[in-house]
Amino acid sequence: MAELDPSVRERIENLIENNDVVLFMKGTKTMPQCGFSSRVAGILNYMGVDFADVNVLEDESIRQGIKDFSDWPTIPQLYVKGEFIGGCDIVTEMTLSGELDQLFDQKGIAYDKEAADRIREANA
Repeated sequence: MAELDPSVRERIENLIENNDVVLFMKGTKTMPQCGFSSRVAGILNYMGVDFADVNVLEDESIRQGIKDFSDWPTIPQLYVKGEFIGGCDIVTEMTLSGELDQLFDQKGIAYDKEAADRIREANA
């Protein structure tokens, strides 16, 4: 694995430190460019979570850099209060199990609990 360029590392760290919830994704929260990014952004949007979206398609150094930074090979990648949570499958599983609600509660992230319950009901 290539060494992460210090300026890219600093940009990624600043994004993660300065935003409570960050989604590194293909596209934007209003216009996702892949199904996996769309699913995670959709979950966060539906739950009313205020999150920063970072479009990796606009910057190749961030696109590769976030993979090296997290040592995770795929996009999207969700960070909450500086902690790497995971990609689409993990976020989906956490949403359906209620773990994402617990994480948001622990970290003090505002979200719509009823919306989270509706997601679980629809997928039961």
